[in-house]
Amino acid sequence: MSHSRQPNEHPARPGVGRRAVLRGLGTLSALSALGTGSVAARHVPSTPAAPPSHHRGGRRLVDAYHHRRRAARFHTDHRPPEHRANGDESLDGYLASFTKGLPHDELGMVDAAAYETLLAALDGRGSFDDVPLGGDRKLVNPQAALSFVITGPDPHDVTMPPAPRFDSPESAAEMVELYWQALLRDVPFDAYEGNPVAEAAAANLSGLSGYAGPRDDEGRVTPELLFRGPSDGDRTGPYLSQFFYYPIPRGDVVEQPQLCRVYEPGVDYLTDFETWLDCAAGAAPGHGDVYDPMARYLHSGRDLSTYVHRDYAIQSYLDAALVLLGLGAPANPGIPSTEGQSLFVDFGPHDVLDAVPGVLKAVQGANWAQKWLVHRRLRPEAFGAHVHSQLTDVRESPIHPDLLDSPVLDEIQAAYGSYLLPQAYPEGSPLHPSYPAGHAGIAGACVTVLKAFFDESWLLPNPVAPSADGTALVAVDDALTVGDELDKLASNMSIGRNWAGIHYRSDADAGIRMGEQVAIGFLADRARLYDAAYGFEGFRLTTFDGERIRITADGAVPA
Repeated sequence: MSHSRQPNEHPARPGVGRRAVLRGLGTLSALSALGTGSVAARHVPSTPAAPPSHHRGGRRLVDAYHHRRRAARFHTDHRPPEHRANGDESLDGYLASFTKGLPHDELGMVDAAAYETLLAALDGRGSFDDVPLGGDRKLVNPQAALSFVITGPDPHDVTMPPAPRFDSPESAAEMVELYWQALLRDVPFDAYEGNPVAEAAAANLSGLSGYAGPRDDEGRVTPELLFRGPSDGDRTGPYLSQFFYYPIPRGDVVEQPQLCRVYEPGVDYLTDFETWLDCAAGAAPGHGDVYDPMARYLHSGRDLSTYVHRDYAIQSYLDAALVLLGLGAPANPGIPSTEGQSLFVDFGPHDVLDAVPGVLKAVQGANWAQKWLVHRRLRPEAFGAHVHSQLTDVRESPIHPDLLDSPVLDEIQAAYGSYLLPQAYPEGSPLHPSYPAGHAGIAGACVTVLKAFFDESWLLPNPVAPSADGTALVAVDDALTVGDELDKLASNMSIGRNWAGIHYRSDADAGIRMGEQVAIGFLADRARLYDAAYGFEGFRLTTFDGERIRITADGAVPA
C-alpha cells in the first residue's frame, strides 16, 4: 500500500490485559472441566434447589473465545494483497491527484508543499492537523483510513484494480459520459428514445474504445442503454430499481410512499472558473440547494442525484429489507428450514435488519483506505478544469483526444459558456478522493448481504414506473426478480453520484465489487455464529458478475 503506518501502542488498562483475559479463560475452562457435581458437593443449600440452568457457564466463554480466534485466523492467515495505484501521482504538479481543499494558485494547480504535507500525514511522518487548508471546508477524515475493524476483513486486506490513468482512453470516455449526463439531467429516463441529445450521446459513446458501459449485441450504445449499470438486472425493466417505488412499511400502521423532494430543474453549479477555483481551495458554497416545490417519484438523473446527496449511508438498503419483509418475500433457499420454531433472531427479520447496517464500518474502512492510502484520484470537476484550461489555451495537460475531440464539449460550451463539468451540488464533490465511490462500496456490501437472506429468483409483484412528470406510478409488464432489482439498486445508488458530476463510472463499478469482497468476508464471520444444530451450510447468492457462490466460515466457494 502506498501510505500506511503501524498503530500507536497504548498501555493496557489495569486488569484487562491479554494475560489477564487468558488467565480468566483458563480458570473458566478449568471450572467447566470439574463438572457440576464437584461444585454441588461443596455447597449444601438451605432452601430447595432451583431448577438447573441451561447456560453452559465457563464453557460458553471458552467457546466464544475460540470462535473469535478462528475468525481472526481466517482473516489473517494468508499473504496480504498487493495494492497498486495508476502512477498518476508522478505527473507534473500533482495535476491528476486529489487536491481539493488545499491551497491552489490562480491556474488551479495545488501548492505542492501542502500536498506533500498531506502525504507525510498519511505515511505517519506528520500530523493531519499540520496539513494547510485553502478554505473553510475540511478534508473528510483521512485518518479513518488507518483504523481497524473487528468484523469482516481488515480494511487494508481488500484490494481493487488501479483507477484508469488520467491520459487513458478509459478516463476520456468516462469524462465524455459525464458531460453528456450533465446535459441530460432533466430528461426523464424513459424519454431518451427520440431525444436528440440522448441519441447524440449514444452515438458518441458507441465510438469510444474506452467506454465500459453496456452495449447491445452489435457493440452499440443505444439510448435505452445509456448510463445503465453493468449487471444483467440493469438491462431489464425501468432505469430505476423497484425498491425506489414500493411504499416502505413502518410497522403495521404506516406505509411511507417514496415521494421525494428533488432539485429544481436547470440549476447547475461551478460552471465559471473563478467559482470553481474557490471551491477547489475548499471555500464553502455561497448558497444552499434549490428544490422543486413539487414532490415526485424519482424519474430523472437530477432526481436521482438529489436522492444520493444527503441520504443516510444505509437508508436505501434498510428500506429494501423492510419492503421485502413487508411483501413476504421468501427466504434465500440456503437458509435452513425448521419444524418447531419460526426464524426470528437467527435468519429472520432481526438478523437481516442487523446485518445490513452491520457491514457499514468494514466497507467504509476499506473505501477510505483505498481512497486515501492508494489511489487519491482527482474528482471529475477537477478533470473538467484541466479540459477548460487546455481548450482556452491557459495550460496543457495530457488529456486523451477522445475527450478533446468529443462533440459534447461544444454543446457544454454553448450551454454554459465554459468547458467545466457542470455540477448538480453547490459544493461540488466532498473533500475525499474519487476512487472508489463510497456510495458504491456501501451498495456492493449491503446488496450482497440482502441477497444472502432473500430468494433472488422471486418475482416482485406489481412492478411500476413513474409517470411522465413523476407525480404518479404506472404499472409495467416486466418480470423483475429480487436479485436483478437489488443489483440495479446498487448501480442506481452508485451511478446516482455520477449524475451529480462527482464520480466516474469506474468509481462505481469497481467500488461495488470491492464492497462485495467486504461483504463476503463479513458473511463468513456471520456464518460461524449460528448454532451447529441448524445444519446451516452457508449463504448462497449470485455475485455481481453472475457467479453462484456459497459462503461458509471458511470463505466463498462455487455453489
